[in-house]
Amino acid sequence: MQVVNIDEQNCKGCTLCSQVCKVNACTGEPLIPHFIDTKKCVNCGQCVVTCPARAAKDINCIEEVQKAVEDKNTITVVQGAPAVRVTLGEEFGMDSGSIVPGRMAAALRKLGFDRVYDTCFAADLTIMEEGHELLKRVKDGGTFPMFTSCCPAWVLYMEKNYPDLLGYLSTCKSPQQMFGAVVKSYIAKKEGINPARIYMVSVMPCTAKKYEITRPEMICDGYKNVDAVLTTRDLAELLRKKHIDISQLVEEDFDTPFGEYTGAGVIFGATGGVMEAALRTACEVLDGKPLKKLSFYDVRGISSFREAEVEAGGIKLKVAVVHGLEKIKPLLDSLRGGRLNYHFIEVMTCPEGCIGGGGQPNIPKKSVRDKVIKERMKSIYYYELGLAKRKSNDNPQIKLIYEDFLGKPLGEMSHHLLHTTYGSASTLDGKK
Repeated sequence: MQVVNIDEQNCKGCTLCSQVCKVNACTGEPLIPHFIDTKKCVNCGQCVVTCPARAAKDINCIEEVQKAVEDKNTITVVQGAPAVRVTLGEEFGMDSGSIVPGRMAAALRKLGFDRVYDTCFAADLTIMEEGHELLKRVKDGGTFPMFTSCCPAWVLYMEKNYPDLLGYLSTCKSPQQMFGAVVKSYIAKKEGINPARIYMVSVMPCTAKKYEITRPEMICDGYKNVDAVLTTRDLAELLRKKHIDISQLVEEDFDTPFGEYTGAGVIFGATGGVMEAALRTACEVLDGKPLKKLSFYDVRGISSFREAEVEAGGIKLKVAVVHGLEKIKPLLDSLRGGRLNYHFIEVMTCPEGCIGGGGQPNIPKKSVRDKVIKERMKSIYYYELGLAKRKSNDNPQIKLIYEDFLGKPLGEMSHHLLHTTYGSASTLDGKK
């Protein structure tokens, strides 16, 4: 499904979209309306977040979500992504990087959602599965490198351009999809709710998440994991429509049983965050004792390619972090040639990761963007330092859901709900 398009009537031909598009999907001559080549497009939305004329647009489902919230027979559940907590405030005149998870929770309740959850919990869950998947590959001599699979635009890029390398992707679903699957199984069973009555909404920094929910792999036991996605911009539009200004709200907590999360889940919002979160858990399991240092500074930063070597349990893990698809192509070409020597690689399509996502507040000017992104990233790491727990495996609610329902990471139930295979887009547009 194509979720990003250009309105040629509004396009001024400024070429900014083609400058930020790293897959050359946005094309056209200067001063002439541009268009999107859907064969190349991965729905990342960088054209949308950059376009000064607002000609580049992503589809939205605001009216659909409103109808679901107003339907008394529907149980509406909403989750908010880690990166949204440091960007939503910008839409309401707050300083760049303002940390607003409590205000976001309060705003979502005012909109009428029945349950308000935090995707950071699902990020912790993703790390439990992905970290153990990495460990299994290390111990069993599996396929390396293992690539992260939480960025749907990156997965789509692989399917369209490197379908022969799909086996290197982690089998984990993204956090939003894991959360939806858990709500429509665990919560439904625990509370005696028919899953058909649950309408799952995700608030994401990403336009590609709108594409992800339409994938056939994201249907479990007959139900879509997630029914609708609102970007940060969409949520702000809906809040303004309802005359709700988050800058004026008192902070509230997210609902339990998924209201507790760790710093590892929070840092998913920045490039290198998934890698660092995974290393905290994987290294502790390999060492068999608590880590002395939780920060892996070598994988942090804003350079588009970073690598590190981490030793744990007598094993040297060689890892890399990439943001921006133009930087991953040489690595994939090297992998095809058998010349890539890493255990684990994090890939994010959008520059600087989800804090720079295509669904975030618009920043047309590059000079302004650099400053804004810097503040968002600083806030992500500042916020996680204030949390009591910073490793996903220390989250008591993560431990509880495994004890009550999932069994163990990579277990039968976990595999059924939280893992998948990719490849449905690899035959699109004639590609084999």
